This record gives sequence, structure tokens and C-alpha cells, in this order.
Amino acid sequence: MPEARVATVIRLLFLQRAVPRRAAIEALGQRGLDALETIGLAVAGDEVVPRARILPIGRLLVTGDGFAEGDDPADYVAIYTPTSRVCDALTPRPRVARALDVGTGSGIHALLAAGHADHVVATDVNRRALAFTELNAVLNGVTNVECRHGSLFEPVAGETFDLITCNAPYVVSPENRWAYRDSGFEADEVSARVVRAAAAHLADGGYATLLVSWLAQDQEAPDERAFEWTDQAGCDSWILAIWNADPVSHATSWNSHLEGEAFDRALEEWVTYLQRFGVGWVSEGAVLLHKRPGGGTTRVDPVEEDDLDVADEQIRRAFAARQRLSRFDRDDDLLEERLSLGLALSLERELEPDDDGPAIVEARIQVCEGTGSVVEVEPGVLDVVASLDGHTPLADVIGTVADRLGLARRELKQLERDAVEAARELLELGALELH
Repeated sequence: MPEARVATVIRLLFLQRAVPRRAAIEALGQRGLDALETIGLAVAGDEVVPRARILPIGRLLVTGDGFAEGDDPADYVAIYTPTSRVCDALTPRPRVARALDVGTGSGIHALLAAGHADHVVATDVNRRALAFTELNAVLNGVTNVECRHGSLFEPVAGETFDLITCNAPYVVSPENRWAYRDSGFEADEVSARVVRAAAAHLADGGYATLLVSWLAQDQEAPDERAFEWTDQAGCDSWILAIWNADPVSHATSWNSHLEGEAFDRALEEWVTYLQRFGVGWVSEGAVLLHKRPGGGTTRVDPVEEDDLDVADEQIRRAFAARQRLSRFDRDDDLLEERLSLGLALSLERELEPDDDGPAIVEARIQVCEGTGSVVEVEPGVLDVVASLDGHTPLADVIGTVADRLGLARRELKQLERDAVEAARELLELGALELH
């Protein structure tokens, strides 16, 4: 039965469980089984034992090494990790001529880029990763991905691209154990190199999504290092801090596969290593770049991994808004602009009862898509945002809201200041749109 054949394939190549040889032949045919052996995805005897895993990612089928067990080889190739999902969600996807995926691993980000790029270059220092990338391109009928061997940006010296992705081996670690995790550079130097090199390799109008990490002496000023990297990049940048930890928590999370004395030794080694650099706080996340003439603005926002969804259009809208806002002489120029919602927003008021009835304690706006960002605002701003229609100038929207709320002139002026501040913030987050 077809269902039985599909179940055999799922058991073998997705769940990574051995199946009887006869069942494998019934499901795949003798030629299919021979192909699996020739490629190295399985070993066939009386039973067929899988040596790799195939995972559905959207419309793609991507193969790589199986479930990580902690004692994997140095050239282990992961398919689609939590950081892969973050990189995917935070990648802008306009139609482009040339794209680059640095440290491609299984090739997942190169294959995703191939759907909206004329040509994609995928680089990796791990030859086994490039072999998987080439296999995955064939498996999905993708013909516009070119693999190049080498470290980071070395294989593309002197070239520029319209889109760059990089899920870097950014983990700050004293080890050099796995190619996908450990870069061999000290502290967060690999992340610094990735950000600076990506900016240098971006064509005008290009975007980059870079998963990196950065260090700080303490959590009071956690993002200074990332600001240093983006300050002279000639790009507008958006720093998104997704995971944060003190040295002990950082070491614990990246060594959770160990037990007993091995875990204790690793924890001590990692914490000692971080102390050597005076590290009190470790941030991991994304640096997004958009290259344009006169660019150079930077903002930083926290992002909750669980709230993160596809942010392609939001990111492009956010950078476009920043470019337009850079032409304004004053923030008050926004009062003449016509604004509309670019994303679904949740407008929230927190009420607390008092003797005169419920009082508004806090008001906030949450972006319900993309980055899931939250903006704290004054209560009256919620009414203004709810009234934006893309046709009425912001000043007139504020005036209408003030009349409805019965505000005095002084209160109207305060509402204007609050609304302009919130509008700029929401524009830079890609949550509002300028018309």
C-alpha cells in the first residue's frame, strides 16, 4: 500500500530508525536503495540503517546529519536548528541578483535565497557541509547555487552581493570542537569580523542578516561591542538581542549535553575563559544591515525567540522608514504625514481601580507579527494609532482624538509630542507605513 511505503520512508529518513531491507526496496525500489548507499545516506544489509536525516523545511527537503548526541564528529552538519529558524525568519526576501550565504552548513539559507535570487554563492570551511549543500540543491532541483570552500568571506574577496546571510559559528567558547559552533577565534572576534566583512561586501541597497554574539563587562551596557562594529559600517543597522546570559548560564546552556564530571570540567573551563576577557554578560542574536548612501543609523531591540515570526516585510519597511525619516528636519514634520498600520498591532491598557473608578496604569502597543516588539506609550496614543487610516495627516488624527477625549490645549500639545514620539518608534520598527 502507498501508505505503508511512505511510512517506511518516514521511519528510515526522518525518524532515523532501521527498516527491513525488503520494506526499503518496496518503498524506494532497488535503484533508490542503491542510490542511498552510493550517496552515503544509509547502509544496507538485512536491515537498512540510516546515516543521515532528511527534514522538510517549507517546500524544501534538506538532508544533513542526524540527531546530535554530544559526541558528534568535528565536521557534523546540522540541518535546521533553532538559530537556523531565527536566521530564516529575520531574512529580508526581495528579488535580488546575487546572494551570499556564509558558513552555509546544510545549505538551508542558500536554498531559501535561491527562490528569490538569480545566483547564490554558499561558502563553508567544512567540505562535508558543502557536499551536503550540493546534494540538497540536487534533491530540490535547485540549479542557481554555487559552493565555494574557504573561511567566512575569503572565497568571495572583492565581490559584492544584494543579500548576505550568515549563521556564524559565533559561540564564545574555549573549545574548537565543532565547525558549526566553534570558530577558533578568541572571544567574540568572529562576530566582529562577520559584521564588518558583510558591510564591506554589500552592494548599495543590499541587506544582511547575521547571527552573531557580543560580550559586555556587565548587563548595564550590554550592546556596546555590537555598536562598535556597526558604527563605521556605512549601513543602517538593527541589533536584535535574542538570548542573554551571565557566564555561568552561558556555559551551562552550551554544555547541557554533558553529564557528571565532564560537565563540571567544561563549566569551570568556560567560565574561566570568559573571566579572562572580563566578561560579565553574553548576548546572542542578530545584526541586520541595510546599505544605502548616507546610511549609518543604529537601533537595538530585544526580541523574544518564542514571539518571533517571519519578519521579511517588516524589516524592509523598517529600513525604508528610517531612510525617509533621515530626510526630516524635525520629528514634528511627521505631523503632516499620512500613516497607516503596516502590521497587526495589539493595543493594550492596564487598568487599576481607585476611589474614582478604574485608572490607566500603563499602555503599550505590541507588534503581533515579525519581531513581536513591544512599545510603551502614553494612554492617549492608543486612540491615535487606532485612528490612523493612511489618508488623514497625523496632526488631524490627533486633533480628532483630542476633541473626542475633551482635551484642553495644553493636553493637546502633550498628546502631539507623545504621538510623534510613538509614531517614529513604530515606523522604525516597521509597524507603521508612511504614505
